Amino acid sequence: MARDTTDHTPLTSVDEMVGYLAEGCKPREAFRIGTEHEKFAFFRADNSPVPYFGEASISALLNGMQQKLGWEPIMDGENIIGLAGGDGEGAISIEPGGQFELSGGPLETLHQTCRESNQHLSVLREVAEPMGIRFLGIGGSPKWTLAETPRMPKSRYDIMTRYMPKVGSKGLDMMYRTCTIQVNLDFSSEDDMRRKMRVSMKLQSIATALFASSPFTEGKPNGLLSWRGDIWRDTDNARAGALPFVFNETFGFKDYVEWALDVPMYFVVRDGHYHDCTHVTFRQFMAGALKGEIAEWEPTLGDWTNHLSTLFPDVRLKRFLEMRGADGGPWRRICALPAFWVGLLYDDASLAAADDLTHNWTHADVIAMRDAVPAKGLTAEVAGRSVLDVARQVVDMSRAGLKARGHLNSDGQDESVFLASLDEILAKKTTLAEDMLALYDGRWNRDIEHVFEDYQY
Repeated sequence: MARDTTDHTPLTSVDEMVGYLAEGCKPREAFRIGTEHEKFAFFRADNSPVPYFGEASISALLNGMQQKLGWEPIMDGENIIGLAGGDGEGAISIEPGGQFELSGGPLETLHQTCRESNQHLSVLREVAEPMGIRFLGIGGSPKWTLAETPRMPKSRYDIMTRYMPKVGSKGLDMMYRTCTIQVNLDFSSEDDMRRKMRVSMKLQSIATALFASSPFTEGKPNGLLSWRGDIWRDTDNARAGALPFVFNETFGFKDYVEWALDVPMYFVVRDGHYHDCTHVTFRQFMAGALKGEIAEWEPTLGDWTNHLSTLFPDVRLKRFLEMRGADGGPWRRICALPAFWVGLLYDDASLAAADDLTHNWTHADVIAMRDAVPAKGLTAEVAGRSVLDVARQVVDMSRAGLKARGHLNSDGQDESVFLASLDEILAKKTTLAEDMLALYDGRWNRDIEHVFEDYQY
């Protein structure tokens, strides 16, 4: 997330919080696609991580991109921490370990999404190349220890860094040593939100398997295909995971609000200063828990918006839905991840088919798959079927949905062309992580340095 929200509108009731989410409902013709992708910055001379400060650094990259794009700098004190584009242009931000992120603008087609990613990477290379910096497109940091990984001077990350070890064993790894590709999608009504969230929550681990690309940690295989997926099993389970109430037929905006109210906060922002609020839930905040601790203790709409951004379920509800299950990956995956979900969720027939497919999956079935996929990938099972078989069926549903959308590029290709990298995985029955492991034991001669050459942008 590039920028935390400042909105001083007083917040006094649960109904206002529910109403805020409900305002995300929009007509189908206004549905858009917002794609985010993160990558690790490294120096090509020695594959070392890029620090925040210095002539060749993360801050220098941000300043260089600002000069090229003319976007507005986002500051945390005196430090640049991101860029905000104009209307519909998206944003650039940095993750805690210097992972460089594009949060793309709301676009109508996947062809536009792919062009946006191409343009971003092209401009970024222009800025980075003179500094000797390149970018690695996989899901987990393959070489650097936590101690070797730089830390970005961003106030919300300072609070999270102190808090994470109190609530899970892997939160700092999540923050500093993982990358993802995400897509943000719209809904037309509460019923539409309910169905999309239920289906995508159940299928999120299918995406984790298809996009698994984090088999290395600290220079050697970690025994997993998606280390990132495993990390999310013990990061902060009060605010993460596959939420059981989403599986209920009556699930709605208010259920999500009631859950969010009882999740501990991270912070509130007052006059640009971040106040650590990890000792209270938002419900306690609403009841006056911060009175006497900060001068402006009354909750605001900005506080609620920021709190929603600090929740980490497999599918996150804001005024849109965020698909959060996939590892980061090479360029083709940046286009494939939104294609996978757009085909499933933006076509009525495909969404109905996916809903029917997963109708009898229980929360226990989904959790068992979620626990197994990081190690087993496509050979894991869900409700008595292999993830590989389910993935084949789901990708076919997505393809049908993309074809039905009918958005063609200049060569007459519809959006299903972006599923090609997933088709290759399903045909070979092996994930990108398994391809990497084969290279490690083969051509790489068990030397992790080669990953920086073979999987760089």
